[in-house]
Amino acid sequence: MNEFAQAPGARLPLVVAADLQDHLLTVASDLERLQTLLDDSHHTLQAGFFGALQLLQELRDAGQLDAAPVVRVREHLGCAVKALQFQDMASQLIAHTSRRLHNCADRLARDAFADDEDGEAVVTEAPLRPNPVTQSEMDTGFIELF
Repeated sequence: MNEFAQAPGARLPLVVAADLQDHLLTVASDLERLQTLLDDSHHTLQAGFFGALQLLQELRDAGQLDAAPVVRVREHLGCAVKALQFQDMASQLIAHTSRRLHNCADRLARDAFADDEDGEAVVTEAPLRPNPVTQSEMDTGFIELF
């Protein structure tokens, strides 16, 4: 039996529980940073795509571009904009996973450290659904709202 194996109903050693809780909260923090990076890249890409579309339209309106190439480029940029939905799906998964991690860390703290003089420990509610995003790929020109 290893040093951490315990009989059913036995409590986790406090040092192990504290270490595990720290790791869970660190992962949750990393996910929040990932969310910020995804949001920033999403906004940058979206601004670039819409800026390119606007520039093409202005050039076409000024008579500097024929309609056919503008239509083709607009179709390509439109597909790229649709692919930005990846950020929405990733954001939902990150938020869901973060809530699960916080729930685990809170339950661990409650069970390992018990209640204190301030009362019962507050446990973040776990997500009800096992997976917020069911789509695993995105076809060009196809949008599935979830």
